[in-house]
Amino acid sequence: MSNFLLSQGYEIGKTDKTLFIKKACNDIILVQVYVDDIIFGSTNEILCKQFVKARQGGFKMSMMGELNYFLGLQIKQFQHGTFLSQSKYWRELLKKFDMENYKEAATPIAIGCYLDTDEKGANVDQTKYRRFIGSLLYLTASRPNIMFSVCLCARYQAKPKKIHYMITKRILKYLKGTIDVGLWYPSEISLN
Repeated sequence: MSNFLLSQGYEIGKTDKTLFIKKACNDIILVQVYVDDIIFGSTNEILCKQFVKARQGGFKMSMMGELNYFLGLQIKQFQHGTFLSQSKYWRELLKKFDMENYKEAATPIAIGCYLDTDEKGANVDQTKYRRFIGSLLYLTASRPNIMFSVCLCARYQAKPKKIHYMITKRILKYLKGTIDVGLWYPSEISLN
């Protein structure tokens, strides 16, 4: 797939090596490859049609229509932009970690909170803590506002204590109170 896309004038993304980008005049087409799934979109419908026509000669493709949900990301496309969120994913986390009935928190971490190794604190299940951190790290894809708090807690995966676990729970309680927050990509912004 990579060889095909490169031969068609696509460039590999600088950060994500599974993202391929092709610019044509003032338009752009993006192709994201994930295992055996391909997601593509363009600012010009003709580029999408050309991509589909070129691909059908080499690989079997089935068109699923407009993208609404992919790898835990909810995508809502509007005329003036695209909105990404992970509200369905974090709701599943509330169930997974038995936190559906917890109260909401106003911030992801308490103001003035200081975390350290807490050598005298009570130990918590390291595996469960790491699962919690991994789940929260995945949420930062659409919620960069929790990145600092999650990364702060991620420092203590080797020997997590009760205080660290309580902070990770607070992050999820914060998300519960900010259900409609996500990323908005307006269509009128230039990608150049």
